Amino acid sequence: MKNMTNTLLKGVLNLLPMVVSLWIFWSLFASLDELGDFLLRLVGLPTLFTGEGFLLVLLLVFAAGLLFSVSPIVWLYDVIVQQLMRFPLFKTVYGSINDIASLMSQNEENKGQQTVLVKQSNGSYVVGFIMADNAPEPLLAALPEGDWVPVLFQLSYQIAGVTSLVKREDLTVVDWSFEEAMRYSLTAGITSTTEVAAQ
Repeated sequence: MKNMTNTLLKGVLNLLPMVVSLWIFWSLFASLDELGDFLLRLVGLPTLFTGEGFLLVLLLVFAAGLLFSVSPIVWLYDVIVQQLMRFPLFKTVYGSINDIASLMSQNEENKGQQTVLVKQSNGSYVVGFIMADNAPEPLLAALPEGDWVPVLFQLSYQIAGVTSLVKREDLTVVDWSFEEAMRYSLTAGITSTTEVAAQ
């Protein structure tokens, strides 16, 4: 009975990430395809095959990318955004989504993200991430003299984290990629331990 339970659990643990990932991508595809089909119906065009709406949305996004390389379009868009930013709720939601999108769109060499260890008072270390080379000027003006940098301490199993300002001299730089270290922190090290045990 115990072997059967372990085998069932192993099957679930191996299949679940794949099934959930495929379901998320399929849901995204279906939603975008439905949106594209809706746009086609608005202009009176029939749907000829499944995925036509998805291709239309991709084409529109590509066209938007081309338009945003034209200065007048960028200027007009910025004006519209600035007007909408007057509404507090829109400012909060748009600002958060825009920050995430900006983080994702940066190239690896421009991210400036570095994995570090921060020593605690009891001699233990906490994994952190330097997210920017410098802290904001208002914070630097309020802090004592020193080379302060913002360090993110990721909370396990959560998207949220805690940002602390730490002196650069108190950081131990780790030769570990941001993606791998973030994955380690998000899963509290369970993912890495499981992978090592499986080898």
